[in-house]
Amino acid sequence: MTIKVLVVDDSALIRQILGEIIKSEPDMQLVGAAPDAFVAKKLVQETQPDVITLDIEMPKVDGLRFLEVLMSARPTPVVMISTLTEKGADATFRSLELGAVDFVAKPKIGVAEGMAAYHEMIVEKIRTAARARVKKPAKSKGDVSTVKSISYQGTEKLIAIGASTGGTEAIKEILSTFPANAPATIITQHMPAGFTTTYAKRLNSICHITVREARGGERLLPGQAYIAPGDKHMEVERSGADYRIRLTDGPRVSGHKPSVDTLFYSLCKSAGSNAIGILLTGMGSDGATGLLELYNGGSETFCQDEASCIVYGMPKVAIEKGAAKSIVSLSNMGKEILQAVDKMDAGSRL
Repeated sequence: MTIKVLVVDDSALIRQILGEIIKSEPDMQLVGAAPDAFVAKKLVQETQPDVITLDIEMPKVDGLRFLEVLMSARPTPVVMISTLTEKGADATFRSLELGAVDFVAKPKIGVAEGMAAYHEMIVEKIRTAARARVKKPAKSKGDVSTVKSISYQGTEKLIAIGASTGGTEAIKEILSTFPANAPATIITQHMPAGFTTTYAKRLNSICHITVREARGGERLLPGQAYIAPGDKHMEVERSGADYRIRLTDGPRVSGHKPSVDTLFYSLCKSAGSNAIGILLTGMGSDGATGLLELYNGGSETFCQDEASCIVYGMPKVAIEKGAAKSIVSLSNMGKEILQAVDKMDAGSRL
């Protein structure tokens, strides 16, 4: 299948770079390049693209407004082209809330080695988007004050979540159901450096638990969630009676840094059956083998079901490996996790 791609960007240079990348791929066709939302609207109607790359910052009508209208009128897989600034990161997460599948930073012009890596990254994002399930964004559920406390007490249980494409919104939906006394939660979401700090702040502003980007060395505490930085592996290790976070700067694992497998492997060693592992939407297989190790070690393990995944890749591989004790829709995932916590024995870390 040939993927028809429409590029929307106010920069002629970026349109040229993206256009040349797309035209160089045998499975892609550049069906148009628009400098603004008005031209883009016309080209969407004329070319019926399979995927759109969309600049956030455009004159006249910005990318977020165009995306909002597009997703209401003709839901289409969109890859946002974002700037590596706090403002750009915040707008990027807003675009994911509005229904964009994924995002990529603007290319660094004039760096040949960097452009080669960018080429591979953007075509992978486009191919993933072409396979994504795109739906009209759900209306916000609003107030989270109805979240109930759970009977769990103590520091011995850990919740670990791994996700990739589509995961930012899935994680938000799950964490918003967690009460203030939920077990410590460790999260590896595939995301570039520079975006994880903003992502943690956004989650922290809407959740009962405290959400922060991991710094390394901190003790894992109930009511806290820790996001792996975008350029580090995150592990959990024992330190006496405590669990602590360890950040490492090694090579990619399962094709990623941070890697979900790295997180899950460390939990097998440090927490065993005191951990609950969850694998959410995402392309590829990162986390599947690690989840199987958790399963074999006696942990509760959950995979997101196919119908609610934006991209049914990572959970699919884990399920095929037999790593999932439970396969759950996203809308029920938070509740199922907390019920599993309530049912777990008080336990100890002897």
